[in-house]
Amino acid sequence: MATLHQAAKREETTVEAALQKARAALVASGTADLDAQVLLAHVLGCERAFLFAHPEASLDFQTSMQFQSLLQRRASGEPMAYILGAQGFYDLELKVTPSVLVPRPETELLLEEALQLTADSPDATVADIGTGSGALAVTFARHRPQCTVYATDISADALEVARDNAREHCARVSFFRGHLAQPLTERGIKVELLMANLPYIASDELDTLPVSQWEPRQALDGGPDGLAYIRTLLQQAPRVCRAGAYVLLEIGADQGAAVSRLILDLLGADCCVLKDYAGLDRIARFQL
Repeated sequence: MATLHQAAKREETTVEAALQKARAALVASGTADLDAQVLLAHVLGCERAFLFAHPEASLDFQTSMQFQSLLQRRASGEPMAYILGAQGFYDLELKVTPSVLVPRPETELLLEEALQLTADSPDATVADIGTGSGALAVTFARHRPQCTVYATDISADALEVARDNAREHCARVSFFRGHLAQPLTERGIKVELLMANLPYIASDELDTLPVSQWEPRQALDGGPDGLAYIRTLLQQAPRVCRAGAYVLLEIGADQGAAVSRLILDLLGADCCVLKDYAGLDRIARFQL
């Protein structure tokens, strides 16, 4: 027993030493310091501030092994959101699993636009198409509790995550499984605002991107030109949108012109392309 105890003691380390080794292991991530701190705080169940205040605190063998396991996952390229099981979006912490796309800061721009468009319409009917984790629908419903919010997705696993997020944040959202807006048109639902962050990466480009190694292909692959799902939703839009309804679509960084042409050709509507903080095409906004 003494020998085993001594072996375990030799495996103990301190917070400071563990973080130093972790930084070296994660150097390729580009955010080694932050990733190491977040993962260690996650294992310890503490705030990052504790690590800075107590660098001499010891980690037992079991904690060290848990930390090493998470470090290996991150070093392999696995997104932090999947390792932690959560991702911050706007002002909420959302559950995230490999069944859903990791919510991005860029998508918060679409949410902000949706909130602005409904500022004077507290009882609007709104739909989020291809909801994934529910990031848009749940966060919107939290900020516009008097609105009627619907969300759809083709993936049963994604809808389970979205429902969990709605329950966690007490957001009133009705979820339906099906292809794009079809579940709404089948029920005769009409909306004043339609928002969607659909797959928009061209199929032949997808395999060259690191994101394809971890996140669900179904949530990324936009077909040969990246616009297959957007094109179909535009064709569905007149059957689910009331006259004068707004549509907000997240698009790829170079798709503004192509999406604007599609909207004009299919719906006869003029489109405004909103840029993200990097000055890239990000949101297509138009009114029916």
